[in-house]
Amino acid sequence: MSAVRQVVVEADGGSRGNPGPAGYGAVVIDPATGEPLAETAEYIGVATNNVAEYRGLIAGLSAAKALFPDAGDALRVHVRMDSKLVVEQMSGRWKIKHPDMKPLAARAAAVLPPSSVTYEWIPRAQNKHADRLANEAMDAGRDGRQWEASASTAVLDAPARTPSTLPPVQGPPGDQVAGAAKARAALAAARGAADTLFPVPEPGVPDTTVPAAPVSAPAPGQPAAGSTRQQPSGTPQAGWSSAPDLGAPATLVLLRHGETALTPEKRFSGSGGTDPELSATGRGQAERAAAYFAALGTVQEIVSSPLRRCRETAAAVAGRLGLDVRIEEGLRETDFGAWEGLTFGEVRERYADDLTAWLASPDTAPTGGGESFAEVAERVAAARDRIVARYAGRTVLLVTHVTPIKTLVRLALGAPPEALFRMELSAASISTVAYYADGNASVRLLNDTSHLG
Repeated sequence: MSAVRQVVVEADGGSRGNPGPAGYGAVVIDPATGEPLAETAEYIGVATNNVAEYRGLIAGLSAAKALFPDAGDALRVHVRMDSKLVVEQMSGRWKIKHPDMKPLAARAAAVLPPSSVTYEWIPRAQNKHADRLANEAMDAGRDGRQWEASASTAVLDAPARTPSTLPPVQGPPGDQVAGAAKARAALAAARGAADTLFPVPEPGVPDTTVPAAPVSAPAPGQPAAGSTRQQPSGTPQAGWSSAPDLGAPATLVLLRHGETALTPEKRFSGSGGTDPELSATGRGQAERAAAYFAALGTVQEIVSSPLRRCRETAAAVAGRLGLDVRIEEGLRETDFGAWEGLTFGEVRERYADDLTAWLASPDTAPTGGGESFAEVAERVAAARDRIVARYAGRTVLLVTHVTPIKTLVRLALGAPPEALFRMELSAASISTVAYYADGNASVRLLNDTSHLG
């Protein structure tokens, strides 16, 4: 049995305007010496204090986990924060009522086993190190740059620390453990939706209209946000390499449907329009995808959006593989409301103000009662969770659309909403995401069209 490793995480977040320009900071401390082991901070754009504080907690827990990747259940983390809200909610003594806090609490509860984390409120004067990191991050954002660990002087403002021994975690779970467990269970369906809270700064146009550049993944072994002074060594976290103790991942192969008559004209084509069939070109693309998967021989299940273009594409593959197709409503395309069938230019001419608002915020829906990207992310994440739970350890072909595929990739990367505007997905392209038993995900492929050549 591994020896117990104990660390302290001090975290903080702030917003200059509440909501306003926001950032977080966190430091991992050795309780035996009082020395800082790692620092992390990030400017996160416009957000509230509470959002920034939760983001700081998530980053601090992630940094602690990254320092000791092989510790497993033997890692004990004692969190100290001056946010009474976060401490009481994560300890299970206060209910989480605000919808913006629920997905953030779920993300925090999922970083480490609930039995490994305890929480303590401390006065702000005792949290100067994390507070300074958060302010450095906000200063960096103000100057148009990101926080860099090498330039930080936060440790100089940290209060003097003396070595301490953390209370052992043993016996039946206490309030803090039970609270984290409840948060994990109650909020699992909302996991991944936290990033839909932030506004979209000057985005381009999704490839329902014009293509944009793809987004890149973070480096293996790095925390999801910020950086650390000391990089861990040893086995990479699951999601970047296969972890035998976690078993085989659920591998979702994401196939965008073939072309319809609307595709080459770059017209909005969602779930609120005419539900077009595949064009002759699209049927050819579906057949080439089917031949590719038949030769590959790895697909074990097929799940499709209910829309016709996806069902036709899925049927072509299923016919070659001898598999049935299961329909998942959560995989349908965004409802673009009154914009269905229009080009981007036509929408700008007719609904200029609505289009500007839509491009500026993931919470804004298209004209005429369509769906916002935040709403789409919520239902896609719920569909993902159902599929991953049903097909654990199997390879599943998901035949779906631009927005659901981009959303799955974005959530797997932990990327903000504006990432939707920075990925290109061609008709009948293939992307792949693997999901491990511990909740980690690995993006393995994006927009591959080699099978169509």
